[in-house]
Amino acid sequence: MIRRRTGGRWLFAVLAASAVLVSGCSGAVDPEDLPGVYRDDDGGRVELSADGTFSATGVRTSEGADPVDFSGSWDYEDPGTSSDFVYLVVEDGGLGETGGIQLYVDDQDTLYFQSDPDGPVTQELDKTS
Repeated sequence: MIRRRTGGRWLFAVLAASAVLVSGCSGAVDPEDLPGVYRDDDGGRVELSADGTFSATGVRTSEGADPVDFSGSWDYEDPGTSSDFVYLVVEDGGLGETGGIQLYVDDQDTLYFQSDPDGPVTQELDKTS
């Protein structure tokens, strides 16, 4: 009696296909491509400069908050276990007592604020230049 072992091949094929699909869905973000101007339809604007500084005007960092303006320095963070984000170090008390805030990276051309990780996106900004 000949016994066929197809279970291992089937498992390997499923795992290989899954790896290809997952790698195709998660685009790597190159921090050098992040500098530029990001805007939304309501007049919010964030400019990330190549020298590591930023300015934000008319942005809503939390749900129901009024738009605010602030500036400072930025750095790209890739924690590997959660969403990539741009950490904005706010200068001169631009957000009251908050010294910094995370601006999440959806893809190379879209950034968003989300004050509650389980809540809705507060503001999404698309790259314009």
